[in-house]
Order: sequence, then C-alpha cells, then structure tokens
Amino acid sequence: MTDRSERLTLPLLAVALAALPFCLQALGLTLTSATDVVVFAVACLGLNILVGQTGLVSFGHGAFFGLGAYAAAIAQRQIFPGTLLPPALFALAVVSVAALVLGLLILRRRGVYFSLLTLALSALSFTVAYRWTALTGGESGYGGVERPTILGLDLDAAWTWYGIVALVGVAVAYTLARFRRSALGTVLEAIRENEQRARFLGYPTNRYKLVAFTVSATVTGLAGVLSVFTHRFASAEPLGSAFSGELLAMVVIGGMRSLAGPAIGALFFILFREMLSIWTANWLFWFGLLFVGFILFSPDGLVGIGRRLYRMVRPAATEDAAMAGRRAGVPENLPPFLRPDGVIDGVILAARGIAKRFGGLKAVDGVTIAVRDRTLHALIGPNGAGKTTAFNLISGMFRPDAGTVTLAETSIAGLAPERICAAGIGRSFQITNLFPALTVEDNVRLAVQGRRPGRFHPWRDARADQATAAETAEILRWLGLAGLERAEAGSLSYGGQRLLDMGVALATKPRVLLLDEPLAGLAAAERTRIGDIIKRVSTEVPVLMVEHDIDRVFQIADAVTVMNEGTVLVDGTVEDARTSPRVQEVYIGSGTAAMAARPRPSAAEPQVVLSLEGVDTFYGKSHILTGVTFAVHAHEIVALLGRNGAGKSTCLKTITGLAPHAAGHLRLGTDSLDGRSAAAIARAGIGYVPQGRGLFAGMSVAENLELGRLKRRTGNGVHWDEERVLSYFPRLRERWHTPADYLSGGEQQMVAVARALSGDVRVLLLDEPFEGLAPAVVESLFETFDALRREVSIVIVDHNLDLALALSDRTVALERGRVMHDGPSQALRDDLGLRRQVLWL
Repeated sequence: MTDRSERLTLPLLAVALAALPFCLQALGLTLTSATDVVVFAVACLGLNILVGQTGLVSFGHGAFFGLGAYAAAIAQRQIFPGTLLPPALFALAVVSVAALVLGLLILRRRGVYFSLLTLALSALSFTVAYRWTALTGGESGYGGVERPTILGLDLDAAWTWYGIVALVGVAVAYTLARFRRSALGTVLEAIRENEQRARFLGYPTNRYKLVAFTVSATVTGLAGVLSVFTHRFASAEPLGSAFSGELLAMVVIGGMRSLAGPAIGALFFILFREMLSIWTANWLFWFGLLFVGFILFSPDGLVGIGRRLYRMVRPAATEDAAMAGRRAGVPENLPPFLRPDGVIDGVILAARGIAKRFGGLKAVDGVTIAVRDRTLHALIGPNGAGKTTAFNLISGMFRPDAGTVTLAETSIAGLAPERICAAGIGRSFQITNLFPALTVEDNVRLAVQGRRPGRFHPWRDARADQATAAETAEILRWLGLAGLERAEAGSLSYGGQRLLDMGVALATKPRVLLLDEPLAGLAAAERTRIGDIIKRVSTEVPVLMVEHDIDRVFQIADAVTVMNEGTVLVDGTVEDARTSPRVQEVYIGSGTAAMAARPRPSAAEPQVVLSLEGVDTFYGKSHILTGVTFAVHAHEIVALLGRNGAGKSTCLKTITGLAPHAAGHLRLGTDSLDGRSAAAIARAGIGYVPQGRGLFAGMSVAENLELGRLKRRTGNGVHWDEERVLSYFPRLRERWHTPADYLSGGEQQMVAVARALSGDVRVLLLDEPFEGLAPAVVESLFETFDALRREVSIVIVDHNLDLALALSDRTVALERGRVMHDGPSQALRDDLGLRRQVLWL
C-alpha cells in the first residue's frame, strides 16, 4: 500500500467518521445507525483479512461476531459486573483461543472445503446458542448489558459511545493498514495469488494462514463486543449463516482488495437496508440483485467503480511490461550476496534410486542423479520420461516412494517444500509460477524476504527494509529487468515471465538451483541470452536443468542425464549423450522395428479434407505457432512431428478450436473453421484424442461413447454407430458396462479413440496415442489405425517416430512453431541420414 490514494485512506476515514452521524441524521436515520455502520465496518475489515488479503472465503465469520458478543455480555454479568474493559478483553481472549483451535482444524482443507467448514461452524454455533437457554437465553437472547461511566465519561450517552466506537474503528483501520504492509501481511497476499509458489520460497503457508484466521476472527469478535454494548443485548442471530453472508456481501460490494472497501461496503449496506426497508419488506431481494450485479460488472466493488471514474479524469500512468522496456546489459557474475559460502569438492546434490508411482503408472523408477558443485547438469528426455516428476521429488512437491535425496550429505527426501527451500534448493517451474497480480519488484522481494528472520513480523513495513530493497534492486538489475519494477508480473511477455521465474528462484539464495525448461517458448535471441546467464550462474551455484532445446543443452552443459520411461538411459558427459545410439533412438527412432518395417499401402486420395493456411496461435503473449501451412487429403495419414515444445499438440488444439488461432485460416473441406467454437468444430466432423485420453471417470465404456456420439450425429463424414466402432475395437464389447477408469491403459486408449470416432467424423486427430502402452497393445492400436485409413483421414502426433513414420503417408515437421519439412514419410523412414537432418536438427 504505497501509492498516494492508499496513504490518504486513514485521514479520509477519520474525517468520514466525524461527519457520518450528521450525514445520517440528515437522511432521517439515528445515531445508533451511525454506530452500527462503524461496528459492521470493523467486522468487515476483520473478514477482509481472509477474503481479500489471503484469498480464503469464510461463510461463517458471524460465529466469531456472535461469540464475542455473548462472551462480553456473560463476562460483564457473571464475572466483571459494572465494568466494560475487562469483559471486552475477556471476550477477545475467548474469541482468539477459539479461532486458534478451530483454525488448526478448518485450515486442513482448502478452497470450497474450507468455505463449507466455516458454513458448518456457523450452523453449529447458531444451534448451540439457540438451544442452550441456560447460558445464552436461547431465542429470548441475553440482555442486561450496561455501559458504565469510565474516567468521568458517561458511556451511556449516545454521542459519547459513538465517539468511543469511532476511535476504536480508526485504531483498527490503522492497525490493519500496518498489518497489510508488514512482512507477514505481504506474504498473505502472496498466498492469495499463488500458495504453491509461496511454499517454494520457504514460507510455511499453513502458519501464515493460521495467523490470518486468528487475527481476522479476533477483529470480527471485537465488532461483536462493540455491538453488544451498543444494543445492550446479545442474540443468536449473528451466529447464523445469513448474517455471515451479509458480512461477506458488504466486503465484496465495497471492494475486497482495498483497505477502505469493506468499510464503504458496510456503509452502503446500512443505508440500503434502512432506506429501502421503509418502502418494502422485500429489501433483501433487491439487495441480492444488486449483489449479483456487482459480481458480474464490478468485481472490485464500489472502490473499483470509484477508481475507474477517477481514471477518466486523470488516467493512470502506463507501466511498460514489454521486454523492450527493460534495461539489460551483458550477463554478469552473480551478485556477491547470492554466492554460496565455500565449495564442495564433488557431489553436492544426490538423488539415489528415487521412485514414484501414480496409480498403475511408474513415473520414476529407480532414478539416480548426482550433481557436482559449480557445474551445469542437464536432465533431458522425451515427453513422459519422468524428468519433471524427478524435479518434484527432489524439491518436495511429492514424497518419493523409495530412494534418498541428499543435499551436502543432509537428507531432504520427503520434507515439505518450504523446508527444502530453507535447506538450499531453489527451483523454477515448467509452467511459469509467479504471483501474477503483484509487481515484478514484489515477486523478487518476497523471495529475498523469505530468507530473513523478520519474515513473520506483523508490524514493520516490509517495503521499508533497506537491506531487502537493495538486494531486490540488485537482482532485478542483474536479471536485466530494471525498468519494469512496477509492472505486474502477469503482464510481462512470456520471455519476461520465464526470466523472472528464474530470478525468483535465485533470490532465495539456493545452494543448488533447479530450472525446469527455462528456455521454453523463447525467441532465439532470448534463448541465447538466458542460456548464457544460466551458464554463468552454474560457475558459482550448481544448476540442475530440464530442457528440450538439445542444441543449447549440448553447448552449455557439463554433464547430461538422459531419462526415458521413468528410468535413466544415459548418465555422463555431453559427448556420451550426443553419440549414444540409445539416445538417438529415443529422439529419432531406431528405424529397425519389425512392425514398422512392413509395407503399408496408402489409401490417400487427391481431395483436400483439412487445410491450414498461415496459422498463428498464441498462449497469452507467447507466440506458439507461426505461419503454419499444410493440408490433409482424404484417407491420408499425416504424421505431425518435431521435438518437445515444437508446437505439435498446440497445432492439434488449434484445429479443434481449443486454442483459437489469431491469424490465418482453417478449412474443413470447403467450410471455414475460423472463429468457430470447439463444440461447433467437433460437430463439423473433427474427432480428437487428447494426450492423456481425458476419459469421463466413473462412467462406463458405453456412456463414454454415447457422450461422444450424442451431439455429433450431423451427417458430416463417416457415421460411426456402436457396431461399427466395436468392429474395430472388439475388446471393448467385453468391457461395455465397466467404468472407463477401471480399465487397463491400453483399453482406456481404445475407449478414447472409439469415443472420438463416435458420431460423424471426417478427420481423426491423435495426440501421443502410443504413450505409456505395452508393446502388444501398441501393435494392436497400430494395426487398427492402419485399417482406419480407409475410413477417415488421420493426423498423428507421437514421439515413437518409427511407428509414426511407418503408419503415415506424409510427414510435417515443426520446429519452434514453424513448418520446417513437408514430404513423404517413406523418405524419412528409410533414410536415417535424412531423418537426423530433419528431426534431430
């Protein structure tokens, strides 16, 4: 909270509280209504610590409001008669302890389950208060609360009491403003944006959420205390879910992400209720409609509307998030404060015999990786080899089923990510993993702050820490991101986000740095620059890197481990990997498979069924496909090949409409597919088998196929009824009523293909159909696809090049989103030299 508008919030709030009673009385409302506005504002400020700051939606915070009210009322009458401050402090202690205990239970669950548990808490507490008449008075409530005279102040006077409540409101707002700016408060915002990334920066997020839950409940309980002394009466009504829903609605309508928003929402709610209830008893119905309107048209609430109106008068300065806006120089050595102390002679990170199984799939099976200090160790292999899973086992995302992981001889296997980060492992992610709504500077600052002793401080301004600010600025300068400090991380270009992701990992001051595909999706110039940065880093901090750019890996790596199907294929030098026939076989195929050697007569005809002309596709700001042009003819099988990250799967998703193209044209026969939805394209005759199959779990084989056929009886292509499908997949007849997720991997793949064919189909798209299947099942599917060429046209993507080339009539090879080769598959199948030239690149 550093901009001018937020610095003015507290003074403006104080002025507003001074004017509030006079304004409401001018509208015909009472001083009690003004006091209620402040009370509700305090309750909403407390709730907003969870909803707006931490991203946890509570449907039961009214329970703490009611608990505070009952505790204060009972304490005054039974323990501290004739006093106000002792009962209030007693009530806050009761609420804090209750919130701490309940938080330990409720925070075990996330998302909707957390919300439902808070809803259950509200319902349970309401029932207890309503039925326990001996303690709470039940439906009659608990009265007899007094406002005594303190220090000569008659608190029974309405104006005096309003002044006390207003002062408490200002104090709460000031305290929470400091809390928001503190190290602890900024981490809560990070948890809201990306809890997983916060854990990998060394933050024990469950502790932070427990603190947030307890503070939030205590502040809301304070509002209950103020309410019971305002009305001199406690009832079960605030404990109900309806009251909790009203508090949540006030927060949303006011504006969750701002300090003042919840207070504004409370004022709006009181005014709306008091004014409209004069005209109709159904005021809550109209409030509900208004609430829906805010959700749909102004998620930032009234504060968001105010900001938009203000920007119409004074437009905000635009932050340039393009990489061209940065100030980058020649790659340098790491800043001194990031360099490790001392050098280890030999292996610093060792994973020995690690294994991980997901259901029936062995993702990693007995893998051993040894990284030496001050070296760049590359981990390569085809899709599905288990590289990222190995990363996840080392960094703590998953616990290994077997094996050991040691960092400088200290075991870290099975530890939580935050503990592994604290031990000295920093990592980036295959898909950029940042805090997108926070600034570039805040992303790096949070990583730097995570290794400082004051990261739990609830009061000191996190951005005022000079040492943290200096290190953050130096890291941004070293990365070449100087000039983009105020830009939101999510607004950076794809290359900028990847660079920032690596910088965030480095800012944790790791002893070993893990980089998962740091060069993926980058332009050639950026690949060269970031590759040079990584090489420079590895001379001081050892790097374990997963990367699909084989050329770059062979240029910069000191050691290479090649994985395939969850096991280590080759472990040695770059030359060992480059010259290994086994590695070449993984990437370009052996050319000797018996099944692939049999001649396959083509059924292709001259008529073009599917064509792509100059197609460009983006993921966010990342340009994935560039000018892709090729055609598929009737009854032709086209192999779409290329190295990992070349754009093959994106091309299939573009054809299906799942990744709409930004430029160029798609045609199915004479019909244009441009601008059509994925559902419309499927009905036009495109059948798609995604990588991973994507079956409807819990549904039988018959139900999966029926859902595939239901909306695709359109006459567009060959009609595939039940009997026609089963003639190609007779094994499915025996599994007809079996849930699809109970089948073997091969049978599941058959169901996925059968479902894609069900209905009326002209072109069948297959994404990695042979992945993870036993040889016998692969041969069965291969023969089925060979027979299907007489029925439909097929586009196949598969990393088993021998099979793809043997099956297909023509090959289209992609490299970095461009078509680099388009020609007969037979030439690549028979000439290994040409295959290496086209596909090994």
